Amino acid sequence: MTVAPNAPSLSVATAFSAVYGVIEKQRSGCIVVGAMGLRKLSPVAQALDTACGGALIALLKGGDLGVAVGATAVLYRPAGLACERVLLVNVGKASELDARNYRKATQGAMQRLKDTGVTDVVWCLGEAEVKRCTMDWRVEQTVLAYGDAYYRFDQTKSEVTTKESDRSVGLRSFKWQVVGRAQKEVAQKALNRGASIIAGMRLARDLGNLPGNLCTPTTLADTAMYLAESHGLSVEVLERMDLERLGMGSFLSVARGSDEPPKFIVLRYQGADASQRPIVLVGKGITFDAGGISLKPAAEMDEMKYDMCGAASVLGALQAAAELALPLNVVVLIPTCENLPSGRANKPGDIVASMSGQTIEILNTDAEGRLILCDALTYAERFNPACVVDVATLTGACVIALGHVASGVLGNDDALVADLLKAGETAADPCWKLPLFEEYQEQLKSNFADMANIGGRAGGTITAAAFLSRFAKKYRWAHLDIAGTAWKSGKDKGSTGRPVPLLVHFLANQVGR
Repeated sequence: MTVAPNAPSLSVATAFSAVYGVIEKQRSGCIVVGAMGLRKLSPVAQALDTACGGALIALLKGGDLGVAVGATAVLYRPAGLACERVLLVNVGKASELDARNYRKATQGAMQRLKDTGVTDVVWCLGEAEVKRCTMDWRVEQTVLAYGDAYYRFDQTKSEVTTKESDRSVGLRSFKWQVVGRAQKEVAQKALNRGASIIAGMRLARDLGNLPGNLCTPTTLADTAMYLAESHGLSVEVLERMDLERLGMGSFLSVARGSDEPPKFIVLRYQGADASQRPIVLVGKGITFDAGGISLKPAAEMDEMKYDMCGAASVLGALQAAAELALPLNVVVLIPTCENLPSGRANKPGDIVASMSGQTIEILNTDAEGRLILCDALTYAERFNPACVVDVATLTGACVIALGHVASGVLGNDDALVADLLKAGETAADPCWKLPLFEEYQEQLKSNFADMANIGGRAGGTITAAAFLSRFAKKYRWAHLDIAGTAWKSGKDKGSTGRPVPLLVHFLANQVGR
């Protein structure tokens, strides 16, 4: 069996470039053009149709293109053109071409490209005007659609199975055709940003998809060290004895049930003067969550390998920030361990002392994410942060509230929460604000400690954030609950790489990028 390499792949092999020229003379495996429904070709498609003697309009008239947005038809070896094939995509009526339909058309085209096995493409859907969407948005969303369509995880498959899927390994070259020379620079910048985001997403997805026996706290620490070496970051990995000296009793209590040693990862990217206060990203790194003594049901417990997707996403976002050379300082903190039942594990009713000095009564050992995050939030104080954002697959209640469409966001600073909402909207990686009224703190009262680690079924996502807020009073703080968006179940089971796009846009927006 092939297992994950010690040094993960941190970049995308595809060359993304913006080009301007006579489309009929472009040499490539495929040119992608649009049809506005079943009657009208886009301007670029019309030019190609003229050059190849009306073959594209014949596809429309012949009914080869489906009626749905994203439907495709392929014209092979068109006479009069330098390309090997033309892929015609239904983008829908011009009056109905909004962000949602553009993404549907792009996803349909990418899937068909993948099926053809071409290795280089010229993309001409960028000429379409999309309601309330800029060209750089269209460029970036196209690159993200490429990253999603061509992503595959085969580190744990046999060589035979891997060779069977070699046909869709990806593109060597992706050229974005601009309609004017003035657009080349804007398009190239968006292509670069998109490439960095999908590389960060791929890192996050690979880590998330690894099983718990291969992705341990030590694996995350090794990945952080490799990321630091390859991108010029500083890294420190605190061991159990370091955590004991710091007084991280809450974090260490979760780690007690496992033979795997806990790690506390500190990664620093300095893209600005050292005097600039950093943005701190905190990622929950439970590499497997059995629930501890409050054992989870067996069904779908395998998916608890995804309980470290918060950690994976902040690693991916930091990688992208470094590749884009964003002029700001970022600190990533990752508390990571396993949550397993054993004779040493937390028991319901146990009381532990956090690094902040506050005591916690553990009423449910499966509410462990907040127990490791609270000590990380206290540790974040030493950086005098501009703001702190923690990212965690924290509560099943968030899935019930928001489903699998939007992540939940809560915080103690309205402007910070608004920045995250804006970034999510721009990145098409949405989050939704939930309230954090003081009244929710009442549910965390304990007769025996400063607080309980759960507040009952009602408002579970909110009371989890209310718990964390007690450790984030000294700075601007927001919490992203990604329990419903970090991975998919069923036949499409796998990590999504979210919220890497949101986080990258959030960081870029802080410096006007």
